[in-house]
Amino acid sequence: MSTGLETTPDADGVSDLEALLGDRIVGRDDHLNAPAFVVNPTDVQDVLFDLRDRAGYDHCACVTAQQYADRYETIYHLRKFDDPTDEVSVVVPTTPDDPVSQSAEPVYRTADWHEREAYDLVGIEYAEHPDLRRILLPETWQGHPLSDDYDQEQPQLVTLTEHENPIQPDHRDEESDTMFLNIGPHHPATHGVLHVETVLDGETVVDVDPDIGYLHRCEEQMCQSGTYRHQIMPYPDRWDYVSAGLLNEWAYARAIEDLAEIEVPEYAQVIRTMGAELCRIAAHMLALGTFALDVYGEFTAIFMYTFRDREVVQDILEDLTGQRMMFNYFRVGGVAWDLPEPREEFIEKTRDFLDELPAKVDEYHDMVTSNEIFQTRCIDTGVLEPEVAKSYGCTGPVARGSGVDYDLRRDDPYGYYDNLEWDVVTREGCDNYARVLCRMEEVEESAKIVEQCLDLLEEWPEDERDVQANVPRTLKPDADAEIYRAVEAAKGELGIYMRSDGTDKPARFKIRSPCFSNLQALPEMSEGEYIPDLIASLGSLDVVLGEVDR
Repeated sequence: MSTGLETTPDADGVSDLEALLGDRIVGRDDHLNAPAFVVNPTDVQDVLFDLRDRAGYDHCACVTAQQYADRYETIYHLRKFDDPTDEVSVVVPTTPDDPVSQSAEPVYRTADWHEREAYDLVGIEYAEHPDLRRILLPETWQGHPLSDDYDQEQPQLVTLTEHENPIQPDHRDEESDTMFLNIGPHHPATHGVLHVETVLDGETVVDVDPDIGYLHRCEEQMCQSGTYRHQIMPYPDRWDYVSAGLLNEWAYARAIEDLAEIEVPEYAQVIRTMGAELCRIAAHMLALGTFALDVYGEFTAIFMYTFRDREVVQDILEDLTGQRMMFNYFRVGGVAWDLPEPREEFIEKTRDFLDELPAKVDEYHDMVTSNEIFQTRCIDTGVLEPEVAKSYGCTGPVARGSGVDYDLRRDDPYGYYDNLEWDVVTREGCDNYARVLCRMEEVEESAKIVEQCLDLLEEWPEDERDVQANVPRTLKPDADAEIYRAVEAAKGELGIYMRSDGTDKPARFKIRSPCFSNLQALPEMSEGEYIPDLIASLGSLDVVLGEVDR
């Protein structure tokens, strides 16, 4: 970390930021994707308020915490919803013996959960945080697993008193009908092992606290233990594990390829783009089917219809990748192999699916979105206003259903997206209904992208079909290089922060999960409504707990 200010051209806008922040900047620690300003732990809120209100950085995309030999460090990765390529990082170092930093929660609501995770796993405390407690591990857990002094041999005990039945006599108020209700963690409507602690006043939801961590698998630590070149890529499939594997793989691929300055062949970019959009279609089909199950409580028809169509996509992806779920198809610098042979059959099979898709989407509108009961359950429930969605860091269909026109495929182009004709879908309804319509329309846009990719792949000269760049067998990026890169996954912005230390393994690997940020907004959407509305709102977020907990 440098201690003096470095001059950067005005064209980058960095000099304007230096003038805005003034003497609150104590150093520079630039990342490959963004300028990074080092500030004191007591100036965090002042700096972030200025960057949000005066410089327009209204999106706190990610918060990364890590420990060095001489300090702890929190990094706030800031972007603009209007232009995510305009990025800046705020680096907050603290002393190792007193790792206390001012909370960013009053500026960005999304920092609530991000800072709780940093406290839980790394051990940094955040002054003025409204609810600083563990989020992934039990409250009785001893130590912080990502800190250098963590004792892995130490036994962990979760005492019964910490998790006793909350319905005790002293919880009952004789003057009201308030009741504590546990939803999950094993109820099908929680979309995984999610525990929603809910307080009811009569039939009205007055408080919601999502309790996560039941599926925490230390994915970041596992990636930090793997080599860039070969051992990390299989892990992303296991984050959002319901059909979105190639989208997850692309998040890591984009980060390491930018970090190591690897240029992916154009032909491989087309294959990546096609595969990613097939994954998006499959993921949205599953989202529609499970949401209908939440709202109707009816299993056989709509749920099985969507699974039928998802299965066709899974067959195509299996032909392409050799796997049905955990694809492991992307490689650093490209993809594992070309289209399956005979390629004409693969292209024809994919085209047949695309030709049948419009009729199937119309069928879903007939069965689902035009249904009076479905509309009654979804319209004007789970309302999430645009500015609230932004403050919580919501992205993907959750944000676009609230009119937030933000899509990294268009706004921070990668792959082959900027060479194709397609539209970003937004809805102004801000409710559960708008989010469903948004996903259904995105299926149609994804089909347009796949169709164009097939046209390109079909006509691509045979002697120019390069599927991988020439990548060194062992990748060792420069020491202390840092980068944050993200892609538009099925659920929203899936980002990766990596810091290299000159070896073939990352010193820090941080996963920015869209589901993690989107789920934070559930209380905003549910308080003041009824329990069935809470279930519908949760379903409309389309969370996967493997990605929330990581």
